[in-house]
Amino acid sequence: MELQKRIDQSPPERKGHKRKLEEEFEEEREIAVPTGDAKQALLTEVSAQVEILNSSFSWKEADRAAAKRATHVLAELAKNEEVVNVIVEGGAVPALVKHLQAPLIVDGDRSLKPFEHEVEKGSAFALGLLAVKPEHQQLIVDIGALSHLVELLKRHKDGSSRAVNSVIRRAADAITNLAHENSCIKTRVRMEGGIPPLVELLEFTDTKVQRAAAGALRTLAFKNDENKNQIVECNALPTLILMLRSEDAAIHYEAVGVIGNLVHSSPNIKREVLLAGALQPVIGLLSSCCSESQREAALLLGQFAATDSDCKIHIVQRGAVRPLIEMLQSPDVQLREMSAFALGRLAQETHNQAGIAHNGGLMPLLKLLDSKNGSLQHNAAFALYGLADNEDNVSDFIRVGGVQKLQDGEFIVQATKDCVAKTLKRLEEKIHGRVLNHLLHLMRVAEKAVQRRVSLALAHLCSPDDQRTIFVDNNGLELLLGLLGSSSLKQQLDGAVALYKLANKAMTLSPVDAAPPSPTPQVYLGEQYVNNPTLSDVTFLVEGRRFHAHRICLLASSDAFRAMFDGGYREKDAKDIEIPNIRWEVFELMMRFVYTGSVDVSLDIAQDLLRAADQYLLEGLKRLCEYTIAQDISLENVSSMYELSEAFNAISLRHTCILFILEQFEKLGAMPGHSHLIQRILPEIRNYFAKALTKANNLHSSRL
Repeated sequence: MELQKRIDQSPPERKGHKRKLEEEFEEEREIAVPTGDAKQALLTEVSAQVEILNSSFSWKEADRAAAKRATHVLAELAKNEEVVNVIVEGGAVPALVKHLQAPLIVDGDRSLKPFEHEVEKGSAFALGLLAVKPEHQQLIVDIGALSHLVELLKRHKDGSSRAVNSVIRRAADAITNLAHENSCIKTRVRMEGGIPPLVELLEFTDTKVQRAAAGALRTLAFKNDENKNQIVECNALPTLILMLRSEDAAIHYEAVGVIGNLVHSSPNIKREVLLAGALQPVIGLLSSCCSESQREAALLLGQFAATDSDCKIHIVQRGAVRPLIEMLQSPDVQLREMSAFALGRLAQETHNQAGIAHNGGLMPLLKLLDSKNGSLQHNAAFALYGLADNEDNVSDFIRVGGVQKLQDGEFIVQATKDCVAKTLKRLEEKIHGRVLNHLLHLMRVAEKAVQRRVSLALAHLCSPDDQRTIFVDNNGLELLLGLLGSSSLKQQLDGAVALYKLANKAMTLSPVDAAPPSPTPQVYLGEQYVNNPTLSDVTFLVEGRRFHAHRICLLASSDAFRAMFDGGYREKDAKDIEIPNIRWEVFELMMRFVYTGSVDVSLDIAQDLLRAADQYLLEGLKRLCEYTIAQDISLENVSSMYELSEAFNAISLRHTCILFILEQFEKLGAMPGHSHLIQRILPEIRNYFAKALTKANNLHSSRL
């Protein structure tokens, strides 16, 4: 559970939505941003409309008609956000708030009222547009708009008509915009008694009113626990769940949005929503024609799935997996993100993990790792982390190239990189027993591409103990070498990286000393006898100079000297033996090694000394020289270094060259002659790994 907390991503946050406030009077017209004279003209126009509103607050037909026109003009202007500040500056807010209520009716006056509800509707509409700018929200509320807007929500109690429906809808929309991302105003709406009538309006016959009421509740519920609790206490859940089943996409979209904001960070409400029967209708919305509803439903299911293990299982049992997997392949980025989020939560349960992979979820999730969207990439990575926890999925993961995808991915945020690293570790821990047996079976019988993917993955993930079984006994090494010989540069690189990883694992079992001692135990005369005439019984002539030596020391040092003095060579009885083709300093260092068993080999003399050591069969000295030369291997000289190792049978240097070539394969690929070099050394790479893996495995077995 702690691991999940570290790498899980908290659910994406919803927000309350501003209402679009589509106007039904006329088409919206473009208004340029006012400056200078244009601004003054606009201010004059606004002031004129405000004056009309301030002087026409009565039931006289002429006043009502004038007030209606004035609210309409101000609303038309307010559609352009660039002029909203000028409208507010011109004093429109107090005048519009005043007209949110109808003029007083004289007792007993039952006559038909001119433009009844329409002036209030126009005022609510204009104020809703002004509230789109957050800086004006508090001003509108402080002047007293909220109490009037809440009263407008109740007008349906006096009967339903088109005018009544419209004024209620505009009031709900205005509340939505006033409360948008404003915690204080959300609370004020509740204090003014706005929540109960909005909940009641969810059952209204006019669908536009239903949508407007749900939209307001959605905004009020966002990050406000008291509002959430009151909405639930007002018994909104049964109606909201019925709305989820509506065939009207606009209705179920708003309903799922309200429920989503209610359950966000509220475990108790989440339980109540589930008990009220929301689960199946939400799953049904995954197949909606409305992508917004699909997105909200997927997010909601992800939140439901966090409740407990049983809920995760129920969501899968009720048919959520297939539509969620289909959504992973949607062109809509947000749909992909939300479905990956939901599947990631569901994949925290063992049986779900196998079900998601079995239903085809693996490949789409792996493809999402290529996304340039950080959240989408992370949600996919977290879902894959869950799927990797089930042994039944490991072979499929490897078979489709999932390990290479995880290794090669370019991940945007650190949390995703950490998640991918933990997924690879999780897979690595499962490469044993029946999982390993299945993978070995695939390496024998699957098509070539799958065999190669398996061998690549196992090179990175298998235990060192299993290397010989996989790569020597089951042909894995030949598969990797086949990649090195491929015409595809990507396949060559994959093979090289895998082989280098394999070599490192083998070396952890069989450590190689930096400069190992001579394989033949010897007794050395010591430093004081180097080129010392005392007791000397043989002299070498090197570049015309005499070097005093002792046969007993030479005989003990190598087969070459033993043959020289014991065999049928003319040097056997010679007092002075001429040494051609070796420089004095090289010969002196070689003899110093013969007498002491150690010598400091500098880079400038190492190659000449290697040649001499090879000629006189001094294996210990050869290895010292090889070690020094190996420190100088570079991209530019590795080919010549390899040739040097061949010329003097320098096995250690040859192996170092091979490892360097594998490690630096990508950089070497850009250099001329690279392909020729690889083809040339393939047999030696094969020999190296066959011996290294066998030796490492045998060494490990002997330690057990």
